[in-house]
Amino acid sequence: MKFFLDTANVDEIKRIAALGLVDGVTTNPSIIAREGRPFEEVIKEICSVVDGPVSAEVVSLDTEGMVKEARELAKWADNVVVKIPMTEAGLAAVHQLAGEGIKTNVTLVFTLSQAVMAAKAGASYVSPFVGRLEDIGTDAYALISDIRDMLDFYGYDTEIIAASIRTLPHFEEVVRRGAHIATIPGKLFPKLWKHPLTDSGIEGFLKDWENFSNK
Repeated sequence: MKFFLDTANVDEIKRIAALGLVDGVTTNPSIIAREGRPFEEVIKEICSVVDGPVSAEVVSLDTEGMVKEARELAKWADNVVVKIPMTEAGLAAVHQLAGEGIKTNVTLVFTLSQAVMAAKAGASYVSPFVGRLEDIGTDAYALISDIRDMLDFYGYDTEIIAASIRTLPHFEEVVRRGAHIATIPGKLFPKLWKHPLTDSGIEGFLKDWENFSNK
């Protein structure tokens, strides 16, 4: 299981990376905009901090524009992965970029059909959105299981990035369902390692040690 950090905040990335828990980073235009810094500057700095894949999203909606942007993004660092929307134009761009050896992350995936199309086109990653599917009453976890079964059955190299992870139950369920990767907001990460019984247990141990030491 791999953990990606869903943020463009470099300080946040450095903090979690110091724990050995960051295998990659995902960004999108909204996340980048929050940093108030140039897109290229932010992506290059993140790529210098993280060895693994760093997703940087195109903003063009036509195939030619996506491919042009993707080629430029891929020049910024060896570990840039180009994030492409799940559209007809996006699939054409993914197919072309795969032929050029440029890795892609197909985003905004909500069905098994979309996932298999992306894998067939040559996507390196597909990103089904767990939280957004739950918002409309769809079983996001069944989708994760179905995509994993499909990828394994047909032997695609594409990996699942479970996206739109908002809660601890979201994270734990995509782990159970075999997502290769979960991309997690920085504010959620501490909830993965914290538990009140852990905290109370530490307090108890320290109190017992203090009583023992004062004898």
